[in-house]
Amino acid sequence: MKYQFQAKIPAAQVDADCVVVGIYKANELSAAAQVIDTASSGAITEHLALGDFSGEKQRFSLLYQLPGVTAKRVLLVGLGERDKLNAEILTQATHIAAANLKATKVKQVVSFLTDEAAPEAAETAVRQAVIAVADTVYSFNDFKSNKVELPAPHLENWTIAHQTAVDLSTATHQGAAIAEGMKLCRDLANSPGNQCTPTYLAKTALKLAHSQTNLEVEVLEETHMAELGMGSFLSVSKGSEEPGKMIILHYKGGKAEDAPVALVGKGITFDTGGISLKPGAAMDEMKFDMTGAASVLGSLAACVAMQLPINVIGVLAAAENMPSGKASKPGDIVTSMAGKTIEILNTDAEGRLVLCDALTYVERYQPKAVIDIATLTGACITALGHHISGLLSNNDELANEVLAAGKQANDEAWRLPMGEKYQEQLKSNFADMANIGGPPAGTITAACFLARFTENYPWVHLDIAGTAWKSGAAKGSTGRPVPLLCQWLINRAQ
Repeated sequence: MKYQFQAKIPAAQVDADCVVVGIYKANELSAAAQVIDTASSGAITEHLALGDFSGEKQRFSLLYQLPGVTAKRVLLVGLGERDKLNAEILTQATHIAAANLKATKVKQVVSFLTDEAAPEAAETAVRQAVIAVADTVYSFNDFKSNKVELPAPHLENWTIAHQTAVDLSTATHQGAAIAEGMKLCRDLANSPGNQCTPTYLAKTALKLAHSQTNLEVEVLEETHMAELGMGSFLSVSKGSEEPGKMIILHYKGGKAEDAPVALVGKGITFDTGGISLKPGAAMDEMKFDMTGAASVLGSLAACVAMQLPINVIGVLAAAENMPSGKASKPGDIVTSMAGKTIEILNTDAEGRLVLCDALTYVERYQPKAVIDIATLTGACITALGHHISGLLSNNDELANEVLAAGKQANDEAWRLPMGEKYQEQLKSNFADMANIGGPPAGTITAACFLARFTENYPWVHLDIAGTAWKSGAAKGSTGRPVPLLCQWLINRAQ
């Protein structure tokens, strides 16, 4: 799919297979719809008078070969009440348009939906519109044996059009870059655990950096991690025949003297729970437990495509969590890279064990800010469901930055409390800390554990357990929180 932006285009003269315009509730026409209605001698007004469609959200109507209109089709999409219009509603409308057009023979689309956005929200609306189209047409068929029988959308080109003289080509390009980053994240997360191993993640990172002058990758093997004292990370990876990898990406888009920001992702490519074995039902979904790492890789790929003027360190803490004769046992005590000892009360709380050594390692780059991303706790799903990610932080300013970026990108997070009262739950009789704090406030105590390794820099923890993938008939990766992370990086770069 190709995306582009064009300004000062009269909607009635668009030469395309389909032009998309918005209709507000009670048959109120958008600016582009009015132009088409005038050119077609009231064809849209006449159609709306039939009463089958009157601009409600989630509704659409497709018209063909209107007189005086160059485009072969005109798709009307409901926007609801005009005074309640926002970027999220425009994104939903774009989803509706793309979902219905991908089932047709349409190849070239010109959409005027974001032309209705307020000037101050136009850039955000355009970015989200491109992401919405890409999300709608995404499919993952790499492991289907007969791809010929699978329906493929005919869509080839989606143009974001505004009738006013405004240049939003940069926002369109950024949206396309973020969409590609999301695709990479989703492809990795959707891949089965027997393909997407820590080694596979390392090869993917190296391939991404191969043709880029401002992206470098280094891979720490288990022997190197042992020399660095990463006993916590190795306590997880040692139970698997697949070697763990610490993958570090250096994106150098800013000045050499500028301190970087860092993204650290949990990359458990399959999580059985280890000796604390998970129930068998839906265990296949534990291939998604590396989405934190996949989102870091996707965000770095988007950085490269956008050429953001910022320095970014990406760390992928990649390992398999398997039960074996070599696996850690409940009650084992290990020493982290920071020199702190950890009593492993539950081997299924492994994400924090790999992350804490990664968070210690990233300190050597003297980052201005660090975000870690992890499918960390089922408790986060209980607290926030599947719509909003959990956020915890040791720095109010950074937390507010990330929360604002999430709202801007329609990829929201919600801040949970974190303090000394919760740290009490991590006490151990035998080590500096336990790796779990019991059932109460599981998301918070997991973040409290990580906070002990992030005392020397501003830090945000994103728990994406509820937002990283969908179950059921729509099972698959969502690509979140790549939009949030990219929006934060865009804002930081500006």
